[in-house]
Amino acid sequence: MEHFAHHADWPAELDDGELEELDQFLRAQAGEDHLLLDGVHGLLTAIGIGPEKISSDEWLPEVLHEPFADAGEGRRVLELLARLSESVEMELDEENYEPILGEIELDDGDTTLSAQGWCEGFSRGVDLRARQWESRLGVDSHLTELLGPIMALAVEEGVFATDADFAPLSEQEYDDCLAQLPAAVNAVAHYWVDAPLTPEELSHSSRRTEAENEPKRKRGGRWLH
Repeated sequence: MEHFAHHADWPAELDDGELEELDQFLRAQAGEDHLLLDGVHGLLTAIGIGPEKISSDEWLPEVLHEPFADAGEGRRVLELLARLSESVEMELDEENYEPILGEIELDDGDTTLSAQGWCEGFSRGVDLRARQWESRLGVDSHLTELLGPIMALAVEEGVFATDADFAPLSEQEYDDCLAQLPAAVNAVAHYWVDAPLTPEELSHSSRRTEAENEPKRKRGGRWLH
C-alpha cells in the first residue's frame, strides 16, 4: 500500500471543492462496505482520538481498495487523504472539531443529516485497536459514558448491536446526539491524554492481534463493552 508524508506547503484544510473531489473519487470506486467521505472522516476521527497513534500504512487499506488509474491520480488522492487526516488532528488540537456527515433524502424531498456513514468509519477506526479499546471499556465506565452519543447513533443506525437497553431515538433525540458529537469526540480525545495506555495495554499494540487480523466483521457486530 502506498503511503504519504506531510508537505509543509500543503494548505491546512481541504476547501469545499477538494472535499467534493475526494468524495467523487470515493463514490466512483465504492463497493459493498466501502467507506465514503463521511465514513473516512469517522475513521480518521477514531484514530485521532484513540489510545495510540496509527500510521497511514495501517489505515489506508480501510479506504483504498483498487489500484489508481495512474500515478497522477494516486498522488492527488493520497494528498487529499493526508490533508484530511491532518485537518482532523488540527481540529482536535484546537477543540473545534466538526464531523462530516452524510445526507439522506426524505420522502417529501427534503434532506436530513445521517450519522450512519460516520459511525461506520468510526467503528473501523476502533477496530484497528480493538483490544485496547475493549480492555479499557471493560474496566472504566467513564469512557463508555463519554462515548454515549456516538454509541446511541451507532446503535440507531444499525452499525452496532449491543446488550445495553437503547430505546429507538426520536427525531429530536437523534438531532441532539448529532449536536453532541463534537463535544463527545473532544472529551474522548482528552480521556486518552489524561489516562494513556498502561504498559500492559501497550504490550498488545506492538502487533496486530489474531482477532484484529481476521476479516473485518460486517456492521451489526457487537459494540465493545
